[in-house]
Amino acid sequence: MLCRFRHRKTTSCFSASAGPGRKFKCSVLGATGGIGQPLSLLLKLNPRVAELTLYDVSLLCTGVAVDLSHIATGAKTMGFVGDDLKKALEGCDVVVIPAGMPRKPGMTRDDLFAINASIVKTLITGCAEACPNACILVISNPVNSTVPVAAETLKQKGIFDPRKLFGVTSLDACRARTFVAEARGCDPLKTKVPVVGGHAGNTIVPLLSQAEPAMTFSDAERDAITKRIMFGGDEVVDAKAGHGSATLSMAHAGAEFADRVMAGLAGEVGVTECAFVHTDKVAGCQFFAMPVTLGKEGVETVHDYGAINAQEQKLIQEMLPELICQIQKGIDFAATN
Repeated sequence: MLCRFRHRKTTSCFSASAGPGRKFKCSVLGATGGIGQPLSLLLKLNPRVAELTLYDVSLLCTGVAVDLSHIATGAKTMGFVGDDLKKALEGCDVVVIPAGMPRKPGMTRDDLFAINASIVKTLITGCAEACPNACILVISNPVNSTVPVAAETLKQKGIFDPRKLFGVTSLDACRARTFVAEARGCDPLKTKVPVVGGHAGNTIVPLLSQAEPAMTFSDAERDAITKRIMFGGDEVVDAKAGHGSATLSMAHAGAEFADRVMAGLAGEVGVTECAFVHTDKVAGCQFFAMPVTLGKEGVETVHDYGAINAQEQKLIQEMLPELICQIQKGIDFAATN
C-alpha cells in the first residue's frame, strides 16, 4: 500500500513582507569563511534576493556556490574566485563583506588591523569599479577602522556616498536584546535595546535606559549586562578555545541587517536600525553607530541617540578618544597604502 504525503510548507526567518516586490542582487565577499558560509546560506533563503554571488580567494568558493544553488529558492547563485572579483560584483545592489582573519584568543580587533585593512581596501576598490552605486556592508574587523578605510578608498575613487556605506554593528544589538531578555525573562523577539558608539569593547555603548519594554536594573545588574554586551565577542572566542570567533551569530546579525537594508531600498517605510555610519552628530568623530532610518538610497536619516542617563553619557565620553583614534587609524592607512 502506497502512503500519501502532504507537501510541507517551508518557513523563513525573514519577514513575510519580503514577498512580492523589488528583488536585489547581493554579493558576499569572503564567502567561504566561518561567517561567510552561513551568511551566504541565509541570504540564499531571503525572498528579497534574486541573485547571489559569492567571492573568495579560496577555490572552495565555487563549491559553496554549487552547494547553495541546490536549495529551492528564487535566488540564482554563482561563485567567483581570485581575479574574478569584478565579475562577482557587476550590477550588485548590496555587498556584504565578512572577509578577513578572525580573532583568536588573546587578540584584540586592533591586532587584526594590518591584515584585514589591506583586504578591505582591495575589495572596496573592486566595488568602486564594478558596482559604484551598491550599498556596502562591512563586517570585517576592526569595524571602527575598516569602515574609514572603505570610506577613504571610495573617496580616492571619487564615488564616496555616505548613505551607502555601513559598518555592521547589529550583533551588538542582537546580544543586547538577548542578554536583557534573559535577565528579565522577556521574549527577546519583543525586546529592543539601542547600541551606539563603535564595534569594539568599550566603544560599544548599550542604552539600557531606552530598552523596550521599559525596565529597571540595579547598578550591579546594569554594569554586568553592559560589560557582557561590550565584550560578548570575547565570550565566544574564549568558549571556542582557539577554534574561531563569533561566526554563526554574526552571520545571523549580518543577514538580518542586509534584509533591513533591502527593505529600505524596496521602499518599505519606518525601517530603523543601528549602524556605524558617517555622521557629524558627535563632535570630533566622523563615524558613530547611531539609529538610522533606511530608505531607497541607503541611509535616509541619521538620528540622535536621544535622551540617555548619566552613566551612559559617561561611557560615551570616556570611550570617545579611543574611538576617534581607531577611526583615524583607518583614515591614515588608506592615505598611505
